[in-house]
This record gives sequence, C-alpha cells and structure tokens, in this order.
Amino acid sequence: MAHSGSRFVIFAAIAGNLLIAVTKFVAAAFTGSSAMLSEGVHSLVDTGNGLLLLYGLRRAARPPDRLHPFGHGRELYFWSFIVALLVFALGAGVAFYEGVIHMLDPEPIENPRVNYVVLGLCMIFEGGSWLVALKEFRRSKGNMGYIRAVRRSKDPSVYTVLFEDSAALLGLVIALVGISAAHYFEQPWMDGAASIGISLILAATAVFLAVESKGLLMGEPALPDVQAKILEIAQADPAVENANGVLTVHMGPEQVVAGLSLDFVDHISAADIETCVERLEARLKTEVPEVSVVFVKPQTSERWRERRERLVPGDLAAPDME
Repeated sequence: MAHSGSRFVIFAAIAGNLLIAVTKFVAAAFTGSSAMLSEGVHSLVDTGNGLLLLYGLRRAARPPDRLHPFGHGRELYFWSFIVALLVFALGAGVAFYEGVIHMLDPEPIENPRVNYVVLGLCMIFEGGSWLVALKEFRRSKGNMGYIRAVRRSKDPSVYTVLFEDSAALLGLVIALVGISAAHYFEQPWMDGAASIGISLILAATAVFLAVESKGLLMGEPALPDVQAKILEIAQADPAVENANGVLTVHMGPEQVVAGLSLDFVDHISAADIETCVERLEARLKTEVPEVSVVFVKPQTSERWRERRERLVPGDLAAPDME
C-alpha cells in the first residue's frame, strides 16, 4: 500500500515535470531568458529523478537471495541518494553557471509576455504535482510535524518528490520576480541573478535530501512504536521471563531486521526455546509484518544492560527499551 502510493506520486511528478520542461525550453528559446533556461534544466532533472526513484522501488521489491539474504530494500535508499546528487550537480550546477554567464554578459529578454504565460502554466502544473505529493505525505506522517516526519520516515520516495516540487515552486516564483524586474527596470542582469537564486534553492534541497538518504543508507532503527510492539509480543510469551530489549535496523521502508535479547524462564530446554522462537516469528509476521527477519539471543537482563551502557549515544538515540 505504501509503495502503491509512492508510485502514484512519482508518476504524477514525472508527467508534470516532463510537460513543464518542454514548455520552459520552448519559452527560453523564444525569449533568451537565463532564468527560464535554468528552470527548464531543473524540470528535466526532476523528470529523470522520478524515473530513478521508480527504478529504485522496482529493484527494492526483489526477494532475498543468497547474495542479499536480507533483501534489496536499500536499493531505494541508494537511488534516493543519487537523486540528491543529481539535483545538486545538474540542477543547481547548471542554474548557477547560466546565472553567472548572463550576469557577466547580460542580454535583453525578448517577448517577456511569453515567459509570464509559461510561468503561470508551469505553476498550475507544478502545483498539481505538489498537491498530490503533499496529500500522500500528510497521509503517511500522521500527527507528526513535517520536518520530524521526514527525519523519522523510512520511505524517501514521497518526501523526495515533495521537496523537489516545493523547490520547483519556489524557483518559479524567483524566475517570475527576476524576469519581471529585468523587464521593468531594463536591467537584464537581474534575470541572471534569478538563475543564481534558483541554484541556491536547489543546492539547499539537495544537501537536505543527501543527509537524509545517508542516514537511511547507514542503517536507522525502527520507530519506537514498532520496537515497543516487538517487545510486547516477546514479553507475552509464557517461555520468556523478561524481554530485555531489541535492536532493529531498516533494510528498506518495509523491511526490518530485529535482534531480540530474551531472558527465558529457568530450567527451560533447548527444544522449548526453539518452539518459543517459532511462536514469536509467527506472531510477529502477523502483527508486525514489516519485521522480515528475527534473531533471538538468550541473555540475562544484567548482560543486556552492560552491553547497552557501552554503546555511545547517537544523534537519534534509540528509546530505552529495557
């Protein structure tokens, strides 16, 4: 269901960005506007990025194999990181270059009204794609704030499209201001300055997306409610004296590997432990389907606490599950 929503958002973004890119390039050819050319490159990059995200989703959906026993979920995280690099290198880089060139050698904009019409149409198209992405992101984030939801999200496909579309809308506003100022004040260098402003927005967006993708690639734990549910299920088993804690890592948006530390009841046999583990796996598969693999370590509560105390707190320290 989550990936179905992601694909719908990406398809909408690809269709919108492709139409917008063609429209902007035609307008740039007629008017000679640097800001419009930069916007065209930006939309073309966004179109390619949408295709890369779709490719990442398809690759991530492949089943586990001998070389990748935990699945291929991190393919999506890799391609999301590539998208961030492309936004920075192609989108921001080309826009900055075009802006500098047109500021050093400014040329008057021809047929500025064409730019105004095109920018208005692009805002409508881009706004439609942005609303689709915003609606899907609101559905997935629940009651969390937007920035907190992005930081905690394990599926980068939706918020990547949302941030790209937001940057595109801001870029359109800057392009409109720059073109209008260049035309009204008869200062064509302002068009180039608008292109540089667009590049700064794209660079900031790319850095933010790259940081988030890096965290997912390195491995982030499951959300606290997921960890709590795993421990609740383990603690409820009659063979478990105490569910000490759980270590989790996301291998993909809906693929979690969990390691449980369990203190079993006294005098339990190895066969009973095996039966207990099978019961836990079956119940987790039903109640927490995102948990794809479970490892269980018989361990006393004291040993678990000793190990936890040796861990260095990270930037997003996992909640205390002891």
